[in-house]
Amino acid sequence: MMNVYLDNAATTQVRPEVIEKMQEALASTFGNPSSTHSYGRSSKTIIETARKSIASYLNAKPQEIIFTSGGTEADNMVLRCAVRDLGIKTIITSEVEHHAVLHTAEELASEYGIALRFVELKDCGTPDSAHLETLLKADSSKKLVSLMHVNNEVGNMIDIDAIATLCKEHGALFHSDTVQSIGHYKIDVEKTAVDFMAVAAHKFHGPKGIGFAFIRQDSGIKPLIFGGEQERGYRAGTESVHNIVGLAEAMKFSYDHLDEEKKYVSDLKQYFITQLKKELPGCSFNGNSEDFDKSTYTLVNVNLPVPENKSLMLLFHLDIKGIACSKGSACQSGSSLGSHVLNKILSAEELKRPSVRFSFSKYNTKEELDYVIKELKVFCEV
Repeated sequence: MMNVYLDNAATTQVRPEVIEKMQEALASTFGNPSSTHSYGRSSKTIIETARKSIASYLNAKPQEIIFTSGGTEADNMVLRCAVRDLGIKTIITSEVEHHAVLHTAEELASEYGIALRFVELKDCGTPDSAHLETLLKADSSKKLVSLMHVNNEVGNMIDIDAIATLCKEHGALFHSDTVQSIGHYKIDVEKTAVDFMAVAAHKFHGPKGIGFAFIRQDSGIKPLIFGGEQERGYRAGTESVHNIVGLAEAMKFSYDHLDEEKKYVSDLKQYFITQLKKELPGCSFNGNSEDFDKSTYTLVNVNLPVPENKSLMLLFHLDIKGIACSKGSACQSGSSLGSHVLNKILSAEELKRPSVRFSFSKYNTKEELDYVIKELKVFCEV
C-alpha cells in the first residue's frame, strides 16, 4: 500500500527551506516587534523585510500588505470594513464562492441591510461577466464585487483582468479571494486593477495560520481589530514573526521556481486525466477542471461512474488505501449538505454519483497517480 496525498487544495506540505527559516526565527528572533530595544527591532526588521519581499512579487507597495491569520480573516476584513467604512450598499458575488465570502456577505446583508446580488453562472459554473455588467448598471448604489480568482472546488478561473476593468468602468470596488491562485499564478497589481485580495500561505507550501490582505493604498478602510498599532493600525496584536518569515520564504520559492513547478504539476494533471479516461471511461470532469485554459493546473474534480448506493463508501475506501483527497472543500468536510458548488452546476443524476477533488503538488509522482487510478478502478468495478 502507498500513502498518497492529493488534497493540496486543502493544504500543502511545508517546504523544508521554509521550515528551516521558521526554525531560525523561532530560535534567534524572539523579541516583541513593538519593543524599542534591540531584540524588538530585530523582529520588526524581519517582518518589514518579509513584507517588502512579498510585495515585490505582486508589484505592490509594502504598506499594501497586511498580515492576517489567513484567507478567511482577510476576506472578512475586506468585506466587513468596506461596508462599514466605504459606504458600500450592494455586494455582488456568486453562489460558488468560498463560504468565507458567502457567509460574511449574508451576515452583512442582515446586519447592515445592504443589497446582496448574485452573478448568474455559466453551465460550467463560471460567473457570467455579461450578467455582472447588468448588475453593475442596475442602480447607482456604491458596489463591491467579490469573485474568487480560482474556484477551490472545481478550479474554474475568472478573467481577473477583465473583471477588474469592468468594475472600474462602473465605479465599483473589486475584491478577489486569491487563496488558490497566489503562489501558482503571477498577479501584477499595477496592471490588474483589483482593490483587495485575500491570500493564505498554506496553499503554496507555507505554514498554516498566516496570510495577508492586499489593500490598495488610500482605500479608506479602517481597522477591524483594535488594541495596538500593529500592521499600520489595520490589525492589532503581536505579529507572528516566525509565520510571517515562513510566508515570505514560501512565496519566494513558489515564484522563483514557478515555471518549472507549474510544468511539472501540469504534466501530472494531464497524465491523470488521460489515465482516468482510459481506465474509467464513464467518468466526467466537473466545471472546467479538464480545460487548462479555463481552469487551474493544480486540481481536477471528477464525477465517477459509481452507483448511488456505493458512493458514500468511496472516500472511506480511498482513505484505508492510504489516499487523501476531498469530496468538496476541506472547509465543508463535516457538512452533510454536500458541496454548494457542485449543487449549483451538476444535474440531479450527476449528483447521485460521487465527485472527488484531486489536487496536485510538486511532491506528487506519476507512480502515485497510477496507484490511485488502480484503486479507483477496483472500487468502481466491484
